[in-house]
Amino acid sequence: MIIDDVRTLLAYHYWARDRMLDAVSGVTPEQQRRDLGNSFPSIHDTIAHIYAAEWIWHQRWTGQSPTAALPADRFPDLPSVVTAWQALEHDMRALVDALGENGLAAAREYKLLSGQPGVSTGAQMFQHVVNHASYHRGQVMTMLRQVGGTPQNTDLIAFHRLQTPAR
Repeated sequence: MIIDDVRTLLAYHYWARDRMLDAVSGVTPEQQRRDLGNSFPSIHDTIAHIYAAEWIWHQRWTGQSPTAALPADRFPDLPSVVTAWQALEHDMRALVDALGENGLAAAREYKLLSGQPGVSTGAQMFQHVVNHASYHRGQVMTMLRQVGGTPQNTDLIAFHRLQTPAR
């Protein structure tokens, strides 16, 4: 049961990511980099952060414990983030399959960026990745409005309605 839930959450996560990235592609690179005074200054920086956080968690699943997040300037433009994220998506989906039900239920130890120890089940870690991204996608959608862009609905229920229309 856990594995099906995680697969559904990841399917939602990447569907919502793609809708966000599509909406962001509708504004200029200058608008993407404008400092809007958010948690992360710009749309670009926020998107890079969402990717970097997911990358950190993937590293933890594979036995690594990064000591710093990837800097936003690692990605010179939106296509560079898209390319990296599509590769990470492949790795994340393969990881769920490799972990299986038992691996998702098992506790995993890792280190936080601060070096402090952490422990969570695989399922909790995936849930966090999706929830964290949802929080920051909402910020991106607000910033898109601020620069004159057109945000898209990335609500979980909208995803479910597309997958299984109500009868």
